[in-house]
Amino acid sequence: MAKLDGKKVVVIGGASGVGFAVAEAALAAGAQVVVGSSQSARIEAAAQRLGRGAKGLTVDVKDEASVAALFDAVGRFDHLVFTAGDWGHFFGATKDLDVEASKARMEVRFWGAARAAKYAVRQIAADGSITLTGGMLAHRPMPGMPLTVASAHTTEGLALGLARDLAPVRVNAVCLGLILSEQVQGMGEATIKMYTQNLPLPRGGTCEEAAEAYLYLMRATYVTGQVVRVDGGGSLV
Repeated sequence: MAKLDGKKVVVIGGASGVGFAVAEAALAAGAQVVVGSSQSARIEAAAQRLGRGAKGLTVDVKDEASVAALFDAVGRFDHLVFTAGDWGHFFGATKDLDVEASKARMEVRFWGAARAAKYAVRQIAADGSITLTGGMLAHRPMPGMPLTVASAHTTEGLALGLARDLAPVRVNAVCLGLILSEQVQGMGEATIKMYTQNLPLPRGGTCEEAAEAYLYLMRATYVTGQVVRVDGGGSLV
């Protein structure tokens, strides 16, 4: 597999959680890293925590001009990882759906990823890669989460479509199960146990474990249009 030494990696959503872990792992592998997030204080703090020359840039993926400005500032680069998301309203039975609030949330997870791809392709290396982020609910639907399930499918579908449209740039997605990010840990041990106790690997995954999938997809130069599951075996039960 290809090395990351000297490669430039952009992580949108890199201020915390899985995105931060990806940035940290890419730095350890010898890459130059740029992390982007919507909150300037958080992204500056993340860049300082990462050290080793990591650069933090503010970007609002809901704003096309902001996304364009980010990639103008980044210049030529090799790999894009998109882990940005929000934790607003998106759950509830169909009869109770707040459709407008749910549409707004898609601005980050789906349309934000689409905007990032649009402007990334202007600067990315021909042998580079884009990796998006989906979730296991796409494959294991649960009651009360119809739009969350749909959102996960749209992200994976976008990755597949981009893989054809942007070739030879490689585009893939990572499908995450329950990963112990700061937000997930806030759910409490009892809730986490409820979601994970029947898994073949009966626990939540760490952000560092999830990051390995993104590093693999950056390095694996003959892999495109794929969805890599990091779910503790959740798709098996």
